[in-house]
Amino acid sequence: MPRHRHAVSLQQAAQESPTLARLSELARESGQRLEAIQGLIPEALRAAVQPGPIDGQTWCLLVHGNAAAAKLRQLLPSLQSRLRSQGWEVNAIRLKVQIDRGS
Repeated sequence: MPRHRHAVSLQQAAQESPTLARLSELARESGQRLEAIQGLIPEALRAAVQPGPIDGQTWCLLVHGNAAAAKLRQLLPSLQSRLRSQGWEVNAIRLKVQIDRGS
């Protein structure tokens, strides 16, 4: 018997799948965390930082370039403090450096 496939929105798919719903919630929370710490990140570096995955009490930031990552490493204690003060249990923030491999 043929299956009829129809397009569904990401929101619909997430509502129908507990796994997708959880991933969607984690992505939303990661973005909220980044929003909460934006004021602590120097304006010139903000475009180089993107929210990454949440793994328990560890949060990952995706950082474009080693120089930006070096500066962010200095800010990690204050970033963690801000997140904790806003109710998130973050024991560690990991930085994953994204390197442009283009020409």
